[in-house]
Amino acid sequence: MSIAMTETRQDAVLDSFGRKIADLKRSELYRDFFPVGHLAADRGHTRHGDRTIQVWCSNDYLGLSQHPEVISAQIEATLRHGTGTGGSRNIAGTSTAHVALERRLADWHRKERALVFSSGYVANFETLSTLIAAIDDLVVFSDALNHRSLIEGIVRSGAKKHVFAHNDLADLESKLALYPAEHPKLIVFESVYSMDGDTSPAGAIFDLAEKYGALTFLDETHSIGVRGATGAGLCEELDDHRATFVQGVFGKAIGTVGGYVAGPDAALDYVRSYAPGFIFTTSLPQAAMEATLKSLDIVQDGAAQRAELSRKVALMKAELRARNIDFIDADSHLVPVMVPGGERVRRVSQRLREEYDIYVQPINFPSVARGGERFRVTTAPFRTDEQIANFAEAMRRCLDEN
Repeated sequence: MSIAMTETRQDAVLDSFGRKIADLKRSELYRDFFPVGHLAADRGHTRHGDRTIQVWCSNDYLGLSQHPEVISAQIEATLRHGTGTGGSRNIAGTSTAHVALERRLADWHRKERALVFSSGYVANFETLSTLIAAIDDLVVFSDALNHRSLIEGIVRSGAKKHVFAHNDLADLESKLALYPAEHPKLIVFESVYSMDGDTSPAGAIFDLAEKYGALTFLDETHSIGVRGATGAGLCEELDDHRATFVQGVFGKAIGTVGGYVAGPDAALDYVRSYAPGFIFTTSLPQAAMEATLKSLDIVQDGAAQRAELSRKVALMKAELRARNIDFIDADSHLVPVMVPGGERVRRVSQRLREEYDIYVQPINFPSVARGGERFRVTTAPFRTDEQIANFAEAMRRCLDEN
């Protein structure tokens, strides 16, 4: 085969990607990324050209990524230890800060052990896929609205699974009852579901797990830092620590980077020893772990911050309600503002940014069902009452005009 013919075939294969992207744009599902440069000196804002824009969709729920003490901790650790670890966890990549952080996380969640990963997604995928595959005939019961990282971990394991209706205890129990008590089972669910902002009936699910002899894996991603007396999440808030495994992240309310799983010692030692996404990747920098430890200090002593967050979220809901703006009034700090239509939600987002210096990212399929497009609004405790009212007013105007 000639070189020219080979290149022609390669070009044809590569051209197919362009056609697929064109199809994606026609379907109104193409996602534009808005580049931001978060401002540490002006929390909740970003620079865009010569303009300063308010960010109302960040997962940095408490604004700790711009907290001066957290920033100082990372800078000082970088000066001492450098910008990277230079290896995986088993090749010079397990710093003293990794060890201290994992011990502290285990204690925080009242578990025997914790394991830090490069992200929350990796923590879910690697832990679930490794553990499930190691248990013969394990059957998994997964909430219908579980995060993609949970779904992919379950699928990769190859185990048999049942998807139960979202937060539906009767449906979950009917599926658990299909198997004898001695059959190994695992229930996988979240504490707070980010797209609707609703909270799971965790205590009742633990009750079912005990009744039917199931292990549980609870993703506390959106509860860490904002629920519980010391910010340890929904389990701490309920004073119910029966979850077999608890997953959390640092990249949201903690304000740094990474994820983790806490649970039984032997099980997580198995993950440490066999999970490829843990073994064969460079570990997070020690400076990031030092910053996370400092942020945990602030979070664990942050009852006043959490109270202020609740107050500001309640105010946001009141301002939206006063303007007849459709939103899901869930029992969490997340406020989904409903703007059905892929093209419409993009137009509203663009107008808010261009005319009101407000950035909220459109949420569309597959993150939510078609027709359920929305903005997932977050209201940090440092927002002023005036900023919240102005946001709601700008949203009302843009909705009326689009």
